[in-house]
Amino acid sequence: MRTVVVTGIGTTNPLGGNAADTWAAALAGVSGIRTMDNDWAQKYNIPVDFAGTIKVEPTEVLGVRETKRMDRSGQFAVIAADEAWADAGKPEVEPERLGVVVSTGIGGVNTILDAWDTVKERGARRVLPMTVPMLMPNSSAAHISVRFGARAGAHAPVSACASGAEAIADGTEMIRNGRADVVIAGGTEAAIHPMPLAAFAKMQALSTRCDDPQGASRPYDVTRDGFVMGEGAGIVVLESLEHAEARGAHIYAVVAGFGMTSDAYDIAPPDPTGQGQERAMRLAAADAGIEGDAVVHVNAHATSTPAGDLVEAQAIARVAGGSVLVSGTKSMTGHLLGGAGALETIFTILALRDRLAPPTINVTTPEPDLPVDLVRGTPRPLPQGTIHAINNAFGFGGHNVALVLRSV
Repeated sequence: MRTVVVTGIGTTNPLGGNAADTWAAALAGVSGIRTMDNDWAQKYNIPVDFAGTIKVEPTEVLGVRETKRMDRSGQFAVIAADEAWADAGKPEVEPERLGVVVSTGIGGVNTILDAWDTVKERGARRVLPMTVPMLMPNSSAAHISVRFGARAGAHAPVSACASGAEAIADGTEMIRNGRADVVIAGGTEAAIHPMPLAAFAKMQALSTRCDDPQGASRPYDVTRDGFVMGEGAGIVVLESLEHAEARGAHIYAVVAGFGMTSDAYDIAPPDPTGQGQERAMRLAAADAGIEGDAVVHVNAHATSTPAGDLVEAQAIARVAGGSVLVSGTKSMTGHLLGGAGALETIFTILALRDRLAPPTINVTTPEPDLPVDLVRGTPRPLPQGTIHAINNAFGFGGHNVALVLRSV
């Protein structure tokens, strides 16, 4: 089985328009959550007027022609992919050996809803001719495949909020089984629109702390009242170790293992026993050839929901023990849905590189029976030597993905 490594990273999200700015903001404990500059709450009676909106608008990076041909989710993905590809040194690889796996949880929802508004208000003739290529969930993967000439396959797994991590797992498998030498992988989401906000609010899934948006995402705090919607993308360049070494590439980390399970419990809330989450982590550790207690850091899914946080913490403790350092970075970025697992994989990679676990902010009163060591307020050091970390990503429908990353 070929070893898979990460040689490039790229992102655009509520904290920054690139990986370096994003990581600096995360280590500083900056919140990317802000009150939105619109009247949606008043106009549509939505109980939420804040979100993790993108820090750098795509129009500041891409040309007008490009932005008009892509849904906002595709714009985010292409920007992150461009950064990751450049960061990897623009590897020379045969098109038939280059793959793409870029996922989303919802896809081109802005395009769908805008097109329907156009049909209702102006008629069918005024719908943009690129509407279908913009709204389809595989649009981002397809755009990136075309952009970089990737012919080994372009895939778009959809597993709700686990999608970004699943894409990285699938990209790893493409290299392991010999289908590709290099894979551009990750996730993207652009669902900050009145309809998704209203729908999530109706589920009582969103925090309603309109008086304190920056403090609204508070994983593991006893006063948490829901997640905060975020947007953005995270992309990594995966490469076989042989290919990376042959060209002298910089290697960030090894994708040592992954595990994927399903709860088969409910369409929305997780199994309260956490069995599926635990099994995903154990499968990932076994795939990496380690025991669970070898994991020193976990970037938790930690959405700041009353139902989810403690279930995950208990599963983590059963796998990695109570002393493992756990970070909940959604406290700063909000929840990027299909992009979350990919962005948080990048956070996990950089934590291994810099031997620093990023902080969880806004936790003023942590759960009294929290069974793990939560990194609060400021970063915490990680051990030297070869170490392992897990990134967890779980999604509506009971999708569970765990990735094990190893330092270099």
